Amino acid sequence: MATTERTGVVTFKGGPLTVLGPELKVGDKAPDASLLKGLEEVKLSSTGGAVRLLSVVPSLDTGICDAQTRRFNEEAANLSGVKVFTISMDLPFAQGRFCTTAGIENLTCLSDHRSAEFGEKYGVLIKELRLHARTIFVIGKDDTIKYIQRVPEVAQEPNFDEALAAVKSAAA
Repeated sequence: MATTERTGVVTFKGGPLTVLGPELKVGDKAPDASLLKGLEEVKLSSTGGAVRLLSVVPSLDTGICDAQTRRFNEEAANLSGVKVFTISMDLPFAQGRFCTTAGIENLTCLSDHRSAEFGEKYGVLIKELRLHARTIFVIGKDDTIKYIQRVPEVAQEPNFDEALAAVKSAAA
């Protein structure tokens, strides 16, 4: 089956990019995908039983992705019944170094570098860069997508207040 290619979804410094995968919508069942935590494979389906906030970033080696992960790490300490994940194409070892250096303790970093399965199933894989488009997903305890924030410009921060309001609403 051919992968869907979508244009007009995201830009980088104003230049249009192609995103691979479906355009998921609120109410859709959250796709399962295999990611890496270190060298351990983690299936998204195994993270259920709680509301999940998926903070999808292009690379932790950039200032905006760094700031986004630090902000959600801080917020995660006050989110009862919510699991918070940062997902990127970074190597698991780079994610581990970042978490240690940045003091990230309240969220889990997961890597999609091996297969890009998450990026393709969630419709966030940027064809030209083989990085993820900056996106926030909130998945409910019932494994349905409750909220999606697609940041149209890769070099911009997400709307943190809106994303946090959505995750609090889903957890209520």
